[in-house]
Amino acid sequence: MAKKPKVLPPIEWLQPRVRLMRVVSLACFFGLIALLCVYYLMFANLHGARPWVILLIELVPLMFVVPGMLMGSPRGHSFTCYVVNLYLIKGALAAFDPNRQVFGLMEIAASVAVFVSALLFVRWRYQLDRRLSGE
Repeated sequence: MAKKPKVLPPIEWLQPRVRLMRVVSLACFFGLIALLCVYYLMFANLHGARPWVILLIELVPLMFVVPGMLMGSPRGHSFTCYVVNLYLIKGALAAFDPNRQVFGLMEIAASVAVFVSALLFVRWRYQLDRRLSGE
């Protein structure tokens, strides 16, 4: 006995959610970048290292996914979900250090927000594309 295919939500339900999650994912993505910039340029104790060098190293993985995020590509958003996991792990490691605990918790929150919003955008966008193609 074959499984019944899942019923896709109506277009009227999907369109506002796709737009909202695109805006939320972009806001959270650039919020994560801003958090990293503020922390490394103002608060981090880098023991004599140049802050802008450390910041550039921190931002390299995010710069690879910026074009996909700005274009609104579902594939770009899905790659962002993979990349942002690095920052989740880094934030978890920082949260165990008493000197960087607040920053670590903020980085965890920002990376989870980017992950969830980008994931919902991808899911609903593909459902909307399937619905618009006549499925």
